[in-house]
Amino acid sequence: MTRVTEPGPDWRQRKKTATRGRIRASALRLFREQGYDATTVEQIAAAAGVSHMTFFRYFPAKEDVALSDDYDPLIASAIGQTPDTWPVIRRIRTVLVEGLRLIHDTDRDTLFDQIKLIVATPALRDRLWADQIATQRLILQALGAGEDDPRRGFETRVTVAACLAAATTAILVWVETGGTAELPDLVEQAFDTLARAR
Repeated sequence: MTRVTEPGPDWRQRKKTATRGRIRASALRLFREQGYDATTVEQIAAAAGVSHMTFFRYFPAKEDVALSDDYDPLIASAIGQTPDTWPVIRRIRTVLVEGLRLIHDTDRDTLFDQIKLIVATPALRDRLWADQIATQRLILQALGAGEDDPRRGFETRVTVAACLAAATTAILVWVETGGTAELPDLVEQAFDTLARAR
């Protein structure tokens, strides 16, 4: 007699990840086709083949699906794993450029459409600022900033904020110029500019 086993946690996680990705892809497609404001949660859910309640299990609001990126915790973790003997700018630059190179190579069009949508939608631009602060906090935690020395903590906060501003500026320029340049190269240029601004 064959014993039937319950699906394991890996299967459940893969299913959740696939559902989240399907909702996100459907939302970005609808935003592109009919505009952010004209798109409803019900339309997104229907396009993704889920109920609107399932949508809300994955995203608290329509803004969240537009602004979602699952990369920030991964980036912060990777920054925390870089050698702590490296300067903070090098640690952040290395991970951001490598991460953006991977995203650019595998999911360039989705990233471009998402940033273009954020730039064109005032409500999303406003939320982007709050998300930037949350990203700073994740990176600061990963770096252990200021745990022993408040002065070093201040310097690290300023450095992290400057690095994220440089990367964000490069991403915005990338979208404003139609994505003609390679995004990782623009981010490298932004960090080079930051290094010269001393």
